[in-house]
Amino acid sequence: MSTQSPRRPLALAIHGGAGVIDTATLGDAAAQRIHADLDRALDAGHAVLASGGSALDAVEAAVCVLEDAPHFNAGHGAVFTADGRHELDASIMDGQHRRAGAVAGIAGVRNPVRLARRVLEDSPHVFLIGAGAEQFADLHPDIERVPNDWFSTEVRRLQLVEAQRQEQQAWEASQDLRGRYFGTVGAVALDSRGHLAAATSTGGMTNKRWGRVGDSPLIGAGTWADAHCAVSCTGWGEYYIRNVVAHDIAARVRYRGDRLRDAAEDVVLGEVPAHGGDGGVIALDRDGNVVLVLSTRGMYRGWIRPDGSRGTAIHRDD
Repeated sequence: MSTQSPRRPLALAIHGGAGVIDTATLGDAAAQRIHADLDRALDAGHAVLASGGSALDAVEAAVCVLEDAPHFNAGHGAVFTADGRHELDASIMDGQHRRAGAVAGIAGVRNPVRLARRVLEDSPHVFLIGAGAEQFADLHPDIERVPNDWFSTEVRRLQLVEAQRQEQQAWEASQDLRGRYFGTVGAVALDSRGHLAAATSTGGMTNKRWGRVGDSPLIGAGTWADAHCAVSCTGWGEYYIRNVVAHDIAARVRYRGDRLRDAAEDVVLGEVPAHGGDGGVIALDRDGNVVLVLSTRGMYRGWIRPDGSRGTAIHRDD
């Protein structure tokens, strides 16, 4: 008589960026579209998990949906740089073997998370940037290329115009960036083998210059996965870099034995604001506990827990 091992829990969480999300400005129609896109990303990622696929495949699938949705600051819908272009960043990490791939400052790859996955699997490196990352993409015919203006939307163009207007009024007006960024996208997943993975993708900050790169493509700052938990961050990237937020949360779980929620809240609601930043995080541990923490007024987010319950939310109190 054969015995079957108990089925391991499956879980998935996603985010579409944290920041000031005003109900009146957003409007009901846009909110409905955002909820629908979050649901589509959940469906894509969970379909991979339900069919026995890997957590790494699941986070890539979910993030690709979010990159193609115009409401989020990643892929189509990315914010504009100061010179009116788009520079995109992404990273992905496999918790089982601590393999990781990341790209930054790319301009012509439709789904940056797919290129980050290629860096993980098909290169001896972890992090490729700019023209070199584009040359690496040229070696892989399955990586879809698009013109830079494919990422443009009128909403993001107007945001650039407003940011530059404020900058002309006074340089100091651009120094406090809380609520002025428009987020990131990301996913964390737990698969049927008990493995975890995380991925994050972004267009960066409106009106950015000098090749600025935030936390999203930096392993340990914006993205982390190990055998204990997976983390994807969103917020004011400079402070997530300075506090190495994703790894700090994981280290508190691994070395100190903190509950994942306690670790995430201590860092996102404590350490980051104490140094002047804000934002949010999604995290998942090997038991399938889903944690979504934010210090901002809103964070686009969604989740599917091990018991199959699911949901999406936009505002802090949703």
